[in-house]
Amino acid sequence: TEPTVTRNEQHMAAAPLALKGIRVLDLSRILAGPYCTMLLGDYGADVIKVELPGKGDDTRAYGPPFLPLTDGHPPASTYFLSLNRNKRSITLDFKNEHGVKLVKELAAKCDVVVENFVPGKLSALGLGYEQLKEVNPRLVYCSISGFGDTGPDRDRTGYDVIVASIGGLLSITGPPEGPSVKVGIPVTDLCTGLFASSAILAAIVARGTTNQGQHISCSLFETQVAMLSTIGSAYLNAGHTARRLGTAHDSIVPYQLFRTADGELVVGALNNKQFVELCHALDAPHLGSDPRFLTNPLRVANRTVLIDTLSTLFQKQPTATWLARLRETELPYGPVNTLDKVFAEPQVAARDMILTKDFPTATGQARFLGFPVKMSDTPCSLRTLPPHLGEHTAAVLNELLGYSPAHIDTLRSLGAFGRP
Repeated sequence: TEPTVTRNEQHMAAAPLALKGIRVLDLSRILAGPYCTMLLGDYGADVIKVELPGKGDDTRAYGPPFLPLTDGHPPASTYFLSLNRNKRSITLDFKNEHGVKLVKELAAKCDVVVENFVPGKLSALGLGYEQLKEVNPRLVYCSISGFGDTGPDRDRTGYDVIVASIGGLLSITGPPEGPSVKVGIPVTDLCTGLFASSAILAAIVARGTTNQGQHISCSLFETQVAMLSTIGSAYLNAGHTARRLGTAHDSIVPYQLFRTADGELVVGALNNKQFVELCHALDAPHLGSDPRFLTNPLRVANRTVLIDTLSTLFQKQPTATWLARLRETELPYGPVNTLDKVFAEPQVAARDMILTKDFPTATGQARFLGFPVKMSDTPCSLRTLPPHLGEHTAAVLNELLGYSPAHIDTLRSLGAFGRP
């Protein structure tokens, strides 16, 4: 069966690419780096993913779940699939002098290098920014680490939930009573990838003026501290220490989850007008004129009594009843959807947030998350599937370096692509 192709997908296939002509050498693995380079690939960059021979990116083994393949290759990790579309994979051995030499030769042909080795590791191999800019002065070199390349923690290993803990996110996440909890997705990793990709794009724009590349240093720790945002500002400027409030908001009341007669929903009243409207929707208009709740500061001060009152009202009716009532208002609200309900939401289909691509599975297809930004003239596109390990080694070396099959075979015998 042919996959359904939406009008937007047809437009994506025919449109020019925003980053066409930009080539990225991706030396990263796991999450933050691969997410960054996937975003660049979605915008049209040619991303060459360099992986360890025989093993590849660690996330190839992250699972279950795995997606069984029908083309003779091992089952694909859905974790790996989520981060590596629009890339080509080559394998190079960083412990082999010929493999290291190939990395340097490829960097000379690329616009961007992204890496997330321990600070100083690549420099020791002759592949740091200072060394590679000698062969490519226009190179934009982005280093992603756990804690940055200076300071007392520069050599520490950093992973998402560890840095989220050190950087304060866990201390403000979870119910008021009980232990801290992590966010359901690796938000620190993902946001680091977002920061890195935007910095790379800024450096490419700057290069248009200076004709020079530059080094970008970003880390999970700095990302997490920056992400404290309003919470961090409240502490730095007012000495206010946030606490765990479940789904509630430290400075806005009401703005949280409420239990209904048969489930849960989230609703907010972010100003006085909305609060009055909420009270009417709950058949409790008197609350809107209650002196204790007339302004947001008063509602914050009287949080406990107000939330207890609203909770009692919400529990009188099932979720569907409240959603129907709230739909007639201008209030922000929504059900607490499980994933099956998320992907069944009409808005998901309307905004092309599920992309279907032919893939060697039992169904002949795989599905990918859509692009969160829609560009009118140079839209993102899903051009290539997540690659098999080393799938493009020979093609990339021939295309970029002009190496013949015989030369590539010689490099293989010398261990450049792993133990021969």
